[in-house]
Amino acid sequence: MGRGAETIDELIARMDALLAPMETAHDPRRFFLATYRRTTMAVHEALVAGSFVDARWVERWDLAFAGFYLDALDDVNRGVQPPGPWAAAFMPTGDTYLPPLRHVLLGMNAHINYDLPQALLATITDDEFDDPELVSRREVDHQRIDAILASRVDAEDQELQRVERPGDRTRLDRLMKPFNQAGTKRFMREARRKVWRNAMLLSAARRQDPATLAAQLAVLEQLARRRVEDLRAPGQVIVRLAVGGFGVELPRGA
Repeated sequence: MGRGAETIDELIARMDALLAPMETAHDPRRFFLATYRRTTMAVHEALVAGSFVDARWVERWDLAFAGFYLDALDDVNRGVQPPGPWAAAFMPTGDTYLPPLRHVLLGMNAHINYDLPQALLATITDDEFDDPELVSRREVDHQRIDAILASRVDAEDQELQRVERPGDRTRLDRLMKPFNQAGTKRFMREARRKVWRNAMLLSAARRQDPATLAAQLAVLEQLARRRVEDLRAPGQVIVRLAVGGFGVELPRGA
């Protein structure tokens, strides 16, 4: 398929086409893509069930959001350098083994911190950002997406356990499981709050001129890449997130 998708069904088909060879090759990038595919299907089910205030906007936003990640994955597969956060997330580990959960967290971090503000910018005009009632409706639907993601944490943890190697989870990991799952839900909410702030700053930059927007996007790319690089370091990643947070924030006037 082409780089874009016009429906959720086409989006899932694009994910399937990318996932199949990764599964065959045991590519560790498959862990995030498989997780994302299942989450996308859950969002699709909620759309069909009429769970959103503005289903058309949610579908348009979901397609734009996923497109940033899938385009980056396509770039790497074609030998093209992807944006900085994805370059850090996709970086080969060499002799260093990272368990599936770490790969999922790397992908989540790059996607939420870097791609999500841009997806909001792509689906909300500057005039719409100035409309408190419309923004409120968009935030309600965003919160419902959060609820879907939070409801998937336990199930996704079980999916990851099926593909983990013996020893991937230490005794400390098992003892910390309740904290890790609760922490993951909290980090996602915290990051998405920052995402809205960053999207509004990008909107303000877009109103000025293309160069100002490009400069802000470059700052966001750098911040998001550094955050992904932090998560690649050895140790308890959830503890590190508890200290440093999951999201990033653009400085005003960057």
